[in-house]
Amino acid sequence: MADKDKRDRKPRKKDKHTQAKPPVPREKISKTKHTVVIGGQEIPYTATAGTLLLKDEEGQPKASLFYVAYTRDDVENVAQRPITFSFNGGPGSSSVWLHMGVVGPRRVLMDPEGNPLPPPYTLVNNEYSLLDVTDLVFIDPVSTGYSRAIPPEEAKQFHGVEQDIKSVGEFIRLYTTRAKRWASPKFLIGESYGTTRAAGLSGYLQNELGMYLNGIMLVSSVLNFQSIRFDLGNDLPYILFLPTYAAAAWFHNRLPADLQHQELRAVLAEVKAFAEREYTLALMQGARLPDKERRQIVTRLARYSGLSETYIEQTNLRINIHRFVKELLRDERRTIGRFDARFKGIDRDAAGEYHEYDPSYAIIQGAYTAMLNDYLRSELRFKSDLPYEILTGNVEPWDYSKFQNQYVNVAETLRGAMTQNPFLRVFVANGYYDLATPFFATEYTFDHLELDPSLQDHVTMAYYEAGHMMYLHQPSLAKLKADLARFLTAALPGR
Repeated sequence: MADKDKRDRKPRKKDKHTQAKPPVPREKISKTKHTVVIGGQEIPYTATAGTLLLKDEEGQPKASLFYVAYTRDDVENVAQRPITFSFNGGPGSSSVWLHMGVVGPRRVLMDPEGNPLPPPYTLVNNEYSLLDVTDLVFIDPVSTGYSRAIPPEEAKQFHGVEQDIKSVGEFIRLYTTRAKRWASPKFLIGESYGTTRAAGLSGYLQNELGMYLNGIMLVSSVLNFQSIRFDLGNDLPYILFLPTYAAAAWFHNRLPADLQHQELRAVLAEVKAFAEREYTLALMQGARLPDKERRQIVTRLARYSGLSETYIEQTNLRINIHRFVKELLRDERRTIGRFDARFKGIDRDAAGEYHEYDPSYAIIQGAYTAMLNDYLRSELRFKSDLPYEILTGNVEPWDYSKFQNQYVNVAETLRGAMTQNPFLRVFVANGYYDLATPFFATEYTFDHLELDPSLQDHVTMAYYEAGHMMYLHQPSLAKLKADLARFLTAALPGR
């Protein structure tokens, strides 16, 4: 009877004031000791993999951000050693690409051209790491990596241009304070949308937190989204992508013989001159473009893009990136990569309008995912059963409301930061085969920054014969390391 009574008895409702509260989340930290050989020198360092809680001013936790920090051990005055905060883009990407591709002390082993080796994959000592010249902190924004919003907080409050800048900025402030690094020279390095974040942070850190930076490193930059959005009525991307179309066609031997026999840089100089002059004027005229001039433009576009004159006519002189990667090698039943036009893909439907996947992302996704997950648990001894979100769509829809009825453009934020802080230097890395953030679009953005002439030489640009992630290509990786180290050193006080 007792058992029956227990079964039949209705559970009592808990008073809403006495319901158990969820446990307060705790920060997790794992510290390990390692060495890395850079430039023939063995460097001892401490790796810290952990989470940092972002709280409101009442102390209530809102989000847990995962990070990995590397600090060199054989340094007498840590406060004077440079520190660099690193992140990737997406939005929705973890920091894995810069972390395991170029900046961190361990990197995923690829072949010299950037192709992965067969699984299982391998991590190797990264002789191109920046740890010899700066300490490093890799940040995963909310909903990427192991970073999460803390219930009952909703993750969407962190998913937006301004919200993202504030949360990452708060992480940088808190980390800098706890690590006693306010006196250190400070740098940012971002890739892709991470460059958008970095430019936004240049203003936020400076104006809201009083944190002045020594330098910002932009890898595959996009600051003005008008330069890359193929929207109806926006002709700018058609102009700015054309030199990269030419680079892709040159790489795949699709240009006329006289161009194909020239060096890539010479070809690009010719294409850029055409793009910013005759092509720009033609698109500006629209339907008023005379037939004779139109035929000349069609011929030149076909010459530089590797596409047929018939196809150029059908596009109304406007080649969309997503069509180009499908069209260039259609007769071979092959597509090319958007992140890196050097790589080929295979679609089931060769007659389709767009490619089924980006082959230049597919070749790296598996290797970087496997090695990052293994590395965190095996070498850094950080344990979590959460899925490590390498590149997630869980951040959509991304909030661009600040830029309602206009394109996202943080170039003005960067100009303001450089003007108010005349010691701030900027380095920009461009891949010739990058069809995601093409180099001519980046040049256009900086050419229209309206920096004072006295600050023009505070921007340094470098170019690499690879794509969006130019560090996958080993010769470009070596050059990028040398360029970044040179920039960092030159941007230090007294240099």
